[in-house]
Amino acid sequence: MRGYFGVGAERISKPMNLGAVLRTGHAFGASFAFTINAHHRAFEVNRADTAKSTTHLPLYQWGKVGDMRLPEGCVLVGVELDEEAVELPSFRHPVNAAYILGPEKGDLSLEAKAHCMHLVKIPTKFCVNLSVAAALIMYDRMISMGGFAERPIGTGGPPPQEGWGPVRRRR
Repeated sequence: MRGYFGVGAERISKPMNLGAVLRTGHAFGASFAFTINAHHRAFEVNRADTAKSTTHLPLYQWGKVGDMRLPEGCVLVGVELDEEAVELPSFRHPVNAAYILGPEKGDLSLEAKAHCMHLVKIPTKFCVNLSVAAALIMYDRMISMGGFAERPIGTGGPPPQEGWGPVRRRR
């Protein structure tokens, strides 16, 4: 997959959510993670992040949005249930992106939204847990940019590769 991405949250307060975001980011190949004005305790973060992801990817902790320093050419994408946001299935991910999610009980700040090049929303009936939202964004990035084969018209996966024997169909 070309490019890179980072994932983070503004004003995250639950250490288990931060730990889950770090572990999931590490699993999906994030290049970095970040927090802005976070409220957490390191020990509790490690209870959710059993992969100890901060030993494998950098974690930047900024005090306010204005302190953020993203790599040149990195596009900030806000993840927010907002009327102006593009629904995730219709969103084309930037090659180099940093995804910022809002706090567990609230929205991205106006300052954070102003720094975002794009706003994207997950089309659900109501908001989902912050770490679940982060996982959905990273999964969508992976399936849309990962170079996977197109989905088949019928149910199931693609037919076997040549050399794997005849295709067997169930009735």
